[in-house]
Amino acid sequence: MTDLLPLPASRDEVWKIQSERKKIAFVRAKTAKWYHGKLDHIDGNKLDDPEVWGQIPIVTKEILRKFDHAEFMENFNVAPPEDIAEYWRSGGSTGKPVFYPRTFEDVKYGLESWARTYPAMGIKPGDLCHISFPIGIHPAGQIWARSAHQMGVGMNWVGAGNAVPTEAQIDLILALKPTVLISMPGFALNLVNIADTKGIDLSTSSVRIVICSAETLSDAKREKLSRRWGAEVFDVFGMSEAGLMGGESSAHDGIHIWDDMYYCEVVDEETGEILPYDETGTFCVTPLFTNNATPFLRWNSGDIVQIIEHGASKSKEAELFTMIKHAARTTGFFKIKGVNVNHTEFEDFMFRNEDINDFQAILSIGDDDLEKMRVLIEVKRGSDEKAVQETVTTEIKRVFEVTANVEVQEIGTLATAFAASIKAPRFVDERS
Repeated sequence: MTDLLPLPASRDEVWKIQSERKKIAFVRAKTAKWYHGKLDHIDGNKLDDPEVWGQIPIVTKEILRKFDHAEFMENFNVAPPEDIAEYWRSGGSTGKPVFYPRTFEDVKYGLESWARTYPAMGIKPGDLCHISFPIGIHPAGQIWARSAHQMGVGMNWVGAGNAVPTEAQIDLILALKPTVLISMPGFALNLVNIADTKGIDLSTSSVRIVICSAETLSDAKREKLSRRWGAEVFDVFGMSEAGLMGGESSAHDGIHIWDDMYYCEVVDEETGEILPYDETGTFCVTPLFTNNATPFLRWNSGDIVQIIEHGASKSKEAELFTMIKHAARTTGFFKIKGVNVNHTEFEDFMFRNEDINDFQAILSIGDDDLEKMRVLIEVKRGSDEKAVQETVTTEIKRVFEVTANVEVQEIGTLATAFAASIKAPRFVDERS
């Protein structure tokens, strides 16, 4: 097992680590061109004072996306070429991606951050994981897979559905009998939906734990995944700018952040004021160890969260670390006929219906130049398709005040279509 960065003994030790590493992060940041002149007025010996720390400018995605790669490297990279081990692609499905240089030291601590998920979720030597994340320049798949061996955990490097088809992944699960599935929640649903078309019930498979990331995991989606896989479902949180930052414990009441590796804060979206525990605002993180190439201070991910001092779990991680709980995402809604429909709320509404395997909402302009909303659904085998169709149509109108044309698809149609995408396109806007 790894001993690169053992868990701290107490929250007091966490605080001491943060205090020491913030100073190191601050000194490193001052060597980056972008920070020149922006930190000179700040006393680096008083960074534990919120009023002093709050003077550090927040870095946003919009700032980074103004640069091409050469300009980004000139402004933010402080590592010489011989220290760079690899690049990590930024996450997200929209906007221009950023490629972050990572030093050999960064990669070591990145592996540590992902490796911590295994003991936190009760995954031990003797377990075998099946990972369905892309194995490539985005770190989630390849770093997660590499980190398993540090903890004595087996790992099948399978990859995403666009590289290894869904049917082949089902065959691998049945043949190799992994105990853990690591996947985006949408693809985990795809797997059970495609399996269902072949008469295979994956709730009876060897998988006992499903770990999700990269997409919002609503309560309804979690319940559906748990029921259809017959497994306990965990969520984690991370980003290419920092690393894998934390994961759930047994209570599933939020994500415990590795506070000794990342200094996190919640700030008011309008004023930038640092907010206390339990108040909701926008999330900022300062990496304390994975900052040897790009020494970001107060990176703003755009997530809307609250930091909770203590969760309900009894694990060591819960005892040591604070917890974040997502309130919403900054993006993810559509407006049709003047009505704003939140993607997460709509997805939650659909997945709470046990008769629905999956869905896709499509917005378009009809021949009469009016906006239309179609909702394609796959109905669970054995359910009354017509009754489900009528109920969904009525409930969409009641809950969202939008009239939708609900169309029943043959089982497996959506799952097959989604398999070609890394993230399932459940919301499609064809109006432009």
